[in-house]
Formats: sequence, C-alpha cells, structure tokens
Amino acid sequence: MSGMLEVSADWLALREAEDGRARSRRLARLAAGLVGADVPARARPVTVHDLGSGTGSMMRWLAPQLSGPQSWVLHDWNADLTAHATEAQPPLDRSGMPITVASRVTPLDRLAAADLDGADLVTASALLDVVTAREAHAIVDACLAAGAPAFLPLSVTGDVELRPWDPRDIRFARAFNEHQRREIDGRRLLGRFGAPIVRGLFTRAGWHVRTALTTWRLDRRDPLLLGEWFDGWTDAAVEQEEVDGDRALLDHAAGYRELRREQQRRGGLSAVVYHLDVLAWPR
Repeated sequence: MSGMLEVSADWLALREAEDGRARSRRLARLAAGLVGADVPARARPVTVHDLGSGTGSMMRWLAPQLSGPQSWVLHDWNADLTAHATEAQPPLDRSGMPITVASRVTPLDRLAAADLDGADLVTASALLDVVTAREAHAIVDACLAAGAPAFLPLSVTGDVELRPWDPRDIRFARAFNEHQRREIDGRRLLGRFGAPIVRGLFTRAGWHVRTALTTWRLDRRDPLLLGEWFDGWTDAAVEQEEVDGDRALLDHAAGYRELRREQQRRGGLSAVVYHLDVLAWPR
C-alpha cells in the first residue's frame, strides 16, 4: 500500500519478547473465552485473522493461549515479512498441536468483511498508531460486518517516562508525537489517537469494549532494544523539528543523545513506553 510504513524483520525480532511481556494477558484471556467457549462443538478450527501481522509474533504469542485447533490468516502489506511466519515451523495451540497458517497481501484502506471471511477473532498488534482515519474505519467496519471480536494491543499513547528525568524529555516526546501524526504520500497517520478513535468507533456501534494500559519497560536487561528504541525515538523527534524549523530541540539534540547514551553505557538509563490495548466484541 502506497505510503505504508515499512519495518524490518530484525526490528520485529528484537522487540518480540518485550511485546509479548507487555500485551494484556487479562484481555487475551477474555478474547480466548469469547472464541473458545464452544470449541468442543466446533466443526472447524478457530479462525484468527491477524492484521499487520509482520513476521507473526502476535500469532506465536496468542495461539498457545487459545483452546482447540486453530487456523491463522496473516494479513500484511509486506509479503516478505509474512514469509518468515509461513515458512517457519508453526506454533502450537494450547493442547500442543500445530496450527495452520496462511498469508495474504492486504491493503488496509480497502479491507472488507470478505477479507475476514470465517473469522472468529481479529487481531492487530502495534498497528493502530500507524494507520490513517480511513484505514481505522475500514478495520472497524470489516470487524462489525464479520461479527468477529477484535483484540488490538500495543498502540502507543505518546507517553514515555525516562529515568533519570531530564527537562528535555518533554520536548523530545512532543516532537516524536507530532512525527507520529505526519503525512506520508497523502496518508495522515493517527499516531497516539489511533487506539482511542478505534475504541470510540466500536463503542458507537454498540459493541462491548475493554481496554488496558500496557507498558514496555526497557532497561539494562535488554540494552540492544533500549538503544534501538531510544535512537528511533530521538531520530523521529529530530526529523520532525527539522521539518518544523524549530531550532530549540535541534540545538540540544547532540548533547542530549550523548548524555543518554553515556547513562545507558553505565547501566543507569531506563524507559517506560505506554500503550493502549483494545478488545471489542458484539453484544
């Protein structure tokens, strides 16, 4: 899809363990209950459609928490990423049986109920902050038409807590959040408003909605992830300030980065990155 953000398989692999730790297990159990209550009576596997699936990390995390046989359909705009999931050994369900996996190249702005044919559950991890309003409406409309519960975790809220605190954190966070709302090839991203907008759309449609505030907690236990996240966070902030022509952040960027990197080298830097997880299902 033109303008859709691309991510590397290396970055997805680096963040997979922290994503798994951060996602709401309370909402996952509720989602599992919604699709698994009648598993013994099913004539077919539980069918899960995963939007923006990347290399399949959501599938590997959630499949062992769902009861009974499963069939997963991975939707992404990057077929190279889904190939990692479809070519690898499939994960096991709760009973220890392998699940079946298929993939589709799917443009989210044209997602329709037919794309979710047979869905018992729709998932999308770390997606809602990188879609547009049109794509968010398409996702919700397709779920509504399919009548399938939607479990949508790990959308950034824009809130970050760095320790030790530095007064420049506020300006960098503000610039990063503006960068998350940038326009790419005519696509205006929702950024931190993505999850609240989708939550509101499901609520307006009369569905049950539950949310959970979840966190990445980055520190010296995983220095590579902390370093990669910090570099990406500051790079995005600097890029935004270059576009806006605001010198206040740019003049301090080099010193700020060096301070934070030195703190990390000494093992003294940590960051909490907040996300919102959303679960919605029909009444």
